[in-house]
Amino acid sequence: MYMGPLENLEQWDDFVQERYKPNKSKEEFRQYNESTPPVVREFYRLNHTHQTLDFVRQKKQQYLAKRKSQMSIWEAMEYLNTLVDDSDPDTDLSQIEHNLQTAEAIRRDGHPRWFVLAGFIHDLGKVLCLYGEPQWAVVGDTFPVGCAYSDKIVFPEFFRDNPDAKVPAYQTKHGIYSENCGLNSVELSWGHDEYLYHIVKDYLPEPAQYMIRYHSFYPGHREGAYEYLMNDHDREMFGWVRRFNPYDLYSKGTDRPKLSELRPYYDDLVSEYFPQRIAW
Repeated sequence: MYMGPLENLEQWDDFVQERYKPNKSKEEFRQYNESTPPVVREFYRLNHTHQTLDFVRQKKQQYLAKRKSQMSIWEAMEYLNTLVDDSDPDTDLSQIEHNLQTAEAIRRDGHPRWFVLAGFIHDLGKVLCLYGEPQWAVVGDTFPVGCAYSDKIVFPEFFRDNPDAKVPAYQTKHGIYSENCGLNSVELSWGHDEYLYHIVKDYLPEPAQYMIRYHSFYPGHREGAYEYLMNDHDREMFGWVRRFNPYDLYSKGTDRPKLSELRPYYDDLVSEYFPQRIAW
């Protein structure tokens, strides 16, 4: 039965945090059906039904020309803040505060400045929602399209209604790809990760690029799926993705970051890597 879209992006974030919590037993790990909110199940039904190879290519053509606007990183962050839903009973943190929590946790652990910056900006691709994209085309665990779906993807049963499931060439192990071709040659489902990667890739070190591009690719960096599509460089870089992931999932806390106190540090950090405005 249709249950409607997610009421806000926090519902998806909370589901991901619960699904991938540390020390979860193998038996607990695959128990989605009874405990998953109906709106999250509906989200993944839509996501798995509509994320086709043609859809991904069309969205890349639409957005990667970067003609939407010229914005600074701070302007994009403030724009993203309009996504906050005041009716959410679980959190009243703004998008800036959530990103600051992630970045501050990274900073406290003494990681390089570019690592802190990756934490600060990693969700900015969610501005896609403000461009009118449905949430199933913005968030969610990402996965390769154009080849067989792994059973390590959350709710794999929903792929039965995806048109690509009926294309034999897309349903072999390698599909349209080749063994160890490298993830840069693989089309992943469209969302905020891929979009932001293309917006910022010319400004950041490669490990930060991987963190941003693949932080939602849980079948790959968490479950070990699709190893046969990766090359040795991907495997090396995924060490950085795995270092980043806990900060993204588990940095939420009750202490609100004080933006007025932190702003000078992040002004300096952003200006170290980015010009005043970039193309979106």
